[in-house]
Amino acid sequence: MNFIDRNVSAEQVIIILAKNGVQVNEKEAKIILELLYLLSKSYNKPKEKKY
Repeated sequence: MNFIDRNVSAEQVIIILAKNGVQVNEKEAKIILELLYLLSKSYNKPKEKKY
């Protein structure tokens, strides 16, 4: 899975999670990022209903 525009680093993930009481290492942070990028790629915006 390749994402050209990756704007969040593993270090940023570690810092953000630590602020919320979650301790992860760099390997775990990368896995979390992969999951989030996969979810964002597969997300479909709901279509607008026409009235």
